[in-house]
Amino acid sequence: MSAYRDEDPRIHGIRTKIRVVPNFPQPGIMFQDITTLLLDPKAFKDTIDLFVERYKGKNISVVAGIEARGFIFGPPIALAIGAKFVPLRKPRKLPGEVISEKYILEYGSDCLEMHVGAIKPHERALVVDDLIATGGTLRAAMNLLERVGAEVIECACVIELPDLKGRERLNDKPLFVLVEYQ
Repeated sequence: MSAYRDEDPRIHGIRTKIRVVPNFPQPGIMFQDITTLLLDPKAFKDTIDLFVERYKGKNISVVAGIEARGFIFGPPIALAIGAKFVPLRKPRKLPGEVISEKYILEYGSDCLEMHVGAIKPHERALVVDDLIATGGTLRAAMNLLERVGAEVIECACVIELPDLKGRERLNDKPLFVLVEYQ
């Protein structure tokens, strides 16, 4: 499901604040840059508000944010809905015992790590990132949470690139996005 289909007037303001940078980080990639969205307090607040409105009252106990841009959107959502925030980090960034999940990106491979014990079995989790492209990063995040017994309720992203078919890798897990770019 996507908020843009609901024609919420805030979506237009959010969409206009996202800058597209051609050929970054490598030739052929059209990078969706949310840093310009963050420079506009109203558009940034609208973004957070749309997510909070969707998840308030859904008994979500944990918001898992994917490094690095999931760290921007995840904590304010978690605070607003009364959930804890768990960072999903790149390798060797977390002290202590971690579990990890390797995955393939549209332009390489990577790995996510999470502290052992950060999430308990049967917790209701929301996974947050800025963008879904091929779905590999979100799938890896879901795998980490499910391995420790969490119930992933939904994934939430500001942006979707539907032509890359990332939604298909989520195995029918609900995905909520605010804007999509063809």
